[in-house]
Amino acid sequence: MSDDLGKLVLRVGLGVLLLFHGVHKLLNGLDPIKAMLASHNMSDSLAYGVYLGELVAPVLVIIGLFSRIGALLIAIDMLVAVVLAGLTRVLAIGPTGGYALELEAFYFVAAVAISLLGAGRFSIGSGRWN
Repeated sequence: MSDDLGKLVLRVGLGVLLLFHGVHKLLNGLDPIKAMLASHNMSDSLAYGVYLGELVAPVLVIIGLFSRIGALLIAIDMLVAVVLAGLTRVLAIGPTGGYALELEAFYFVAAVAISLLGAGRFSIGSGRWN
């Protein structure tokens, strides 16, 4: 029982916190993401993948439907975010003494944990992808 509660807390924590970022992008647009992609000579149409990684995937993780897939999408989203915006800070310490990319690292590690652990009993899905 406590394992399943722990998985629920991890899923809801990751999903809700990341969902704020996705909703912000939904309300304010993807222009900053498109600009980052353009600076890397990539098509700005790739920016729409952010909606998959920061809106769809967190909802899947929160409700426990295809949680492992949602978590993998979140992990990929974080890797892409670091490559586009934070590569120069991978080995850096932030101004308050913490790891400069600690937020991205937290999201990535939590997503990997969910993809390995699964959603647990308190979810609406079942099967190997949950």
